[in-house]
Amino acid sequence: MERRFDRRPRPWLGLIGNDPKSPGAPETSVERDVNAVGEPYVGMEFESEDAAKEFYEDYARRVGFIMRIGQCRRSHVEKRILSRKLSCNKQGGRSLKARDQVRSVRRPQPTTGEGCKAMMLVKLKKSGKWVITRVVKDHTHPLIVSSGNSMDAKDMKIAELTMDLEREEQLCGQYRELLLTLLNNVEEETEHIATKVRGVVNYVREFETQVEGIPENQMESSSRASSKSNGD
Repeated sequence: MERRFDRRPRPWLGLIGNDPKSPGAPETSVERDVNAVGEPYVGMEFESEDAAKEFYEDYARRVGFIMRIGQCRRSHVEKRILSRKLSCNKQGGRSLKARDQVRSVRRPQPTTGEGCKAMMLVKLKKSGKWVITRVVKDHTHPLIVSSGNSMDAKDMKIAELTMDLEREEQLCGQYRELLLTLLNNVEEETEHIATKVRGVVNYVREFETQVEGIPENQMESSSRASSKSNGD
């Protein structure tokens, strides 16, 4: 695969922490760590919300996930954005509803979505800069490993869809096993009901045979005796 390099400008590299320094000024230890690793940390500052978004998007691309622009909090009067949550696009997750139990067999409850908690929260300071107030770096799903320094957005999406397909195949396997279990249970229940029905039919036939074997005059005598008893 051809290696692609993202040549977009990265304004956040010169806008983190203190004001930009004059050319030739020595780097601080914090700036060396940021330039070398480029990982978010609580207290990291940006000149704007867009700079924070661009930084986290670049970080996500290098680490191996896709950024999702999450919720924001606005001021009541000016409706200006005061904070913004940036997260992994695997953040959402939901459970598939299922009956807990079928006879003695418990149905598994697979989930879709990863419920990933990885995120970065930035807030607007009185100075006008944006600062990271919370960071969660751990992901609950495999990251998309790139052979180069960065991964093209299309390539990352293809890799992500491939992993989703593998998870769906595993989910289909679970459903297949569940369906076979249910079919076996239905077959057993059907045989049990059929046995009961045969027993009832045989009982009715035996009763009819016994009734047919009773002489007609005996049945009439029994009927008259029953009527006389009821009249008394």
